[in-house]
Amino acid sequence: MTDNVPDFPLDHLALMGQADAAALIIQKQVYSFKELNLRIGRLAFLLKAAGLQKGDRVAAWTAKGLIACIMPLAAVRAGYIYVPINPLLKTPQLAHIMADSGAKLLITNAARAKSLGEGDLSADVRIWDEANITAQLDPDDAPYLDPLDTDFDTQQLAAILYTSGSTGRPKGVMLSHRNLTLGAVSVASYLKLQPDDRLLAVLPLSFDYGQNQLLSAWRAGACAVPLDYLTPRDVIKACARHQITTLAAVPPLWVQLTEMVWPSEATAAMRRLTNSGGALTPVLVRELRRIFGGKTDIYAMYGLTEAFRSTYLDPALIDDNPVSMGRAIPFAEIMVVRADGSAAGPDEQGELVHAGPLVAQGYWQDAERTAERFKPAPDFSVHGGMAVYSGDTVRRDRDGLLYFVGRDDAMIKTSGNRVSPTEIEEAAVQSGIIAEACALGRKDVRLGEAIILFVRAVNGQAGEAALRSHMKAVLPNFMQPAEIIWLDVFPKNANGKLDRTALQSRL
Repeated sequence: MTDNVPDFPLDHLALMGQADAAALIIQKQVYSFKELNLRIGRLAFLLKAAGLQKGDRVAAWTAKGLIACIMPLAAVRAGYIYVPINPLLKTPQLAHIMADSGAKLLITNAARAKSLGEGDLSADVRIWDEANITAQLDPDDAPYLDPLDTDFDTQQLAAILYTSGSTGRPKGVMLSHRNLTLGAVSVASYLKLQPDDRLLAVLPLSFDYGQNQLLSAWRAGACAVPLDYLTPRDVIKACARHQITTLAAVPPLWVQLTEMVWPSEATAAMRRLTNSGGALTPVLVRELRRIFGGKTDIYAMYGLTEAFRSTYLDPALIDDNPVSMGRAIPFAEIMVVRADGSAAGPDEQGELVHAGPLVAQGYWQDAERTAERFKPAPDFSVHGGMAVYSGDTVRRDRDGLLYFVGRDDAMIKTSGNRVSPTEIEEAAVQSGIIAEACALGRKDVRLGEAIILFVRAVNGQAGEAALRSHMKAVLPNFMQPAEIIWLDVFPKNANGKLDRTALQSRL
């Protein structure tokens, strides 16, 4: 592990490639690095002209258009902190993130703006129309904020990324310039990205894994191709159309993609596949090999938003170790820690603890949850300082390869998303139909975990159609229960709390 890479402002990633080389392709529009930097500067000027205070939060709730792609860099160039919001989220989740972050400005499209009701946003929040702002970035005489005018320090906050916790609503992970720039440097390095690479960005840009697709590509001087897809076939068509060399996905999408027919023009240029958000299986690795052959490297990875990324497996090892998490990525120190704080031995289980410069600064305005997850590194740590205690149990074999054992919290990992059971339960109860609810995950080949919702109806009157209608109105598709189980009485433990273990045993 080393951290001797010079620090630089996040927005300088737009300067890493050759001026005339392609940096971003959105549909049929190709932006060179020069054009990318100009549009970042123009958007930064508009943001700064809004008259907000340095360090204020600004948000975007948009699909993968130009604004969503350049906001991470434009916001910090203007002196603000960026809050990306997944466009799949519904108004209740948006309202929570906006209120919790205190964002003063939201960029979204007209349809999403119309969906906002009275009280969803604070009265002082400004709403900018995405199409109008995008149009202002094209004129050659549009005002521009130069990247050399960026005022930053290493630990200055650059972004707040919201991620679900095992209980309660999403929490904001505070990421600095250094977290994000070194994350880009690290991934570009171990993936061996080159200036002639083209990365298809199919993952949400509101996630650290998704956002890094852009940042690591630009660090390498390569080109990112964002794609909002409706079906797996759209992904395959885009790979062929743009001669994609790098494709990142989560296991449920890989399962869907391996069930499709891949024409040779879609696989010919592919150099690497990367996976996170859940473990690959031996069957899935074999299927990817069948489609892409031995010329394409397969990278298995493990990460958590609180430290961006922790491990990757050298692709030369994946055929013999398909379920391994690999070893630490550059700039990460990964430890396996016993309950007493000492180092676990070979093949001994312990908690994965991550130290080093990729560790985030904690949770936004949440000292209690920050103290639970961010603690001083173990005494045997080489790097020291604050570390992230993942809550995940792992083991390290005698060759130094890490293996995931289990998740200690109650999170449901479905379709590559970490879903809070509490958020689903709260939504069900808010319907007025449900008196009690408990959401659990059940293993599922396609989804990773399917959401199973146990409910007890108010006055014993079950109304599944009405409940599902309510859930669809307030929660995104990936948070919808696959099955609803109606109970007359919920099991309770000795403390009078709902007995999740007893319900889990029914699955």
